[in-house]
Amino acid sequence: MIPELNDKVVCVIGVGYVGLPLVHAFGKKLKVIGFDINEARVKEFQKAYGSPNISFSTDPSEIKKADFVIICVPTPVNEFKEPDLGPVISAAGTVSRNLKPGAVVILESTVYPGVTEDIVGPVLEKSGLKCGMGFKLAYSPERMNPGDDVHSVDKMIKVVSAMDEETTDLVAGLYSIAAPSVFKARNIKTAEAAKAIENTQRDLNIALMNELSILFSRMGLDMKEVLETAATKWNFHTYYPGLVGGHCIPVDPYYLVHKAREVGLHAQVIAAGRAVNDNMPKYVADMTVKTINSVSKVIKGSRVLIMGLTYKENVADTRESPAQGIIKELREYEVKVLGYDPMLKKSEIETDFGVECIADLAELHGKIVDAVIITVAHKAFRTLSLADLRKIENSHPIIVDVRRIFEPAEAKAAGFTYRTL
Repeated sequence: MIPELNDKVVCVIGVGYVGLPLVHAFGKKLKVIGFDINEARVKEFQKAYGSPNISFSTDPSEIKKADFVIICVPTPVNEFKEPDLGPVISAAGTVSRNLKPGAVVILESTVYPGVTEDIVGPVLEKSGLKCGMGFKLAYSPERMNPGDDVHSVDKMIKVVSAMDEETTDLVAGLYSIAAPSVFKARNIKTAEAAKAIENTQRDLNIALMNELSILFSRMGLDMKEVLETAATKWNFHTYYPGLVGGHCIPVDPYYLVHKAREVGLHAQVIAAGRAVNDNMPKYVADMTVKTINSVSKVIKGSRVLIMGLTYKENVADTRESPAQGIIKELREYEVKVLGYDPMLKKSEIETDFGVECIADLAELHGKIVDAVIITVAHKAFRTLSLADLRKIENSHPIIVDVRRIFEPAEAKAAGFTYRTL
């Protein structure tokens, strides 16, 4: 650790899945304050953390103690798919009212190029301090992946950049406490752009696979077999079709689309990829309804069980969950939807999704469920057998296996009508 950091205090604004690991990592060597407006969350962490270096608070005045303020708040989109910078602006406003002279403010939230300097900077200047003299500004894009122990903050390359070389070096020194490697981007806008395209690239590749999956399905081809064959070429990169959720991949491309419009460009490829992935919940719902019809069942009033309501496997996070879109579409057909997810509480399933909660699949043994949709590959789902699912279906059983947990041939041999992407 560089000597300049020995007695410095870090304040992390927003202690969610991005901020909390930073509190823990920096707290090993520095005094860290975790600030959040969620009182229940703060109280929980106050009880759970026993480190003398770490404290949690909902009191904004605590920010005044910090030499480094790291903003880790969400950057969603609104109902019109436009960037919602409200949380960032609100957090910056709170910091501006409690900013210590000489502090370095670092934004970690995913934004389009220019937000840190053109939007956050002026909000901070409402403190009466001038950017570059009274405080310094920096950006370090978050790269947290919930449920992923392989790419945690202590194992990743952390990108940093600041308004000048001296501050960049200082921020790089700070993050070297938490991460094993630090990369200095040329400037803040470059770092912001890099973060935005990390998820946009993945979104576009998944969109391509989704479109190909729909195409090959109509041609009677197995997508998995096509991918395995193509992957024998040395420079083929394998991606898989699927539902895209969470607060990163389905959101970040819209930030670039917005910025592209500001500079007079229609980002056709990015927008097209988003359109494909946004349509996949409807595609899965339609696939389910058509399959119910194909086995001569009445669609209206049929019962469909959705297994997996979180946006990805093995995390209790429902933000931008594709299951919401599937439920909405199924209700258009007056289908009764049931929900099962071992990662979520009954109250979350019933309140957030408005469906009947199934706490355990045993509740359905011997009862009619016209189709089962498996949206995510939770560990608990991977341990299930086709025999387990056969117990909850007693008439023309249907599985729509989005993540292909089961092999099609085995499912068909077990008596299921099987569909997948």
